[in-house]
Amino acid sequence: MIETQQPSPEVKALDRLVGTWKVTGGAEGTVRYEWMPGRFFLVQHVELTQFGEPVTGIEIIGRLRPFGEPTGTDVVSRYYDSAGNTFDYVYELEGDTLTIWAGAKGAPAYYRGTFDADDTTLTGEWVYPGGGGYSSTSTRI
Repeated sequence: MIETQQPSPEVKALDRLVGTWKVTGGAEGTVRYEWMPGRFFLVQHVELTQFGEPVTGIEIIGRLRPFGEPTGTDVVSRYYDSAGNTFDYVYELEGDTLTIWAGAKGAPAYYRGTFDADDTTLTGEWVYPGGGGYSSTSTRI
């Protein structure tokens, strides 16, 4: 009997992000989230300006399942930008709080934001080691 894989509850919880968001704060512009068929992976399309520079890219978010291996436990992502860079993140949604770690879970660089009661606003802050970072508000449009 072939076992049918199902998207994990941790990935399904990110359904709250699906749609287009206007981003303000330390970065300005829009991001759009959509499911790939099967709903195992969430795709983010990024069109922002940060520090006066355009930030355009795509991010694939989900749990890793390398060929022949069990599915990973963390919800991870890889972001690809138009300048040829890649960045890895770990996503965690607990209640109304979304945390995105840059690199590995528990990393000193991370985003932590809170959804409002209607899931129409996500307000938070990017924290960088050494005291850097910026506030960010995303509003569903």
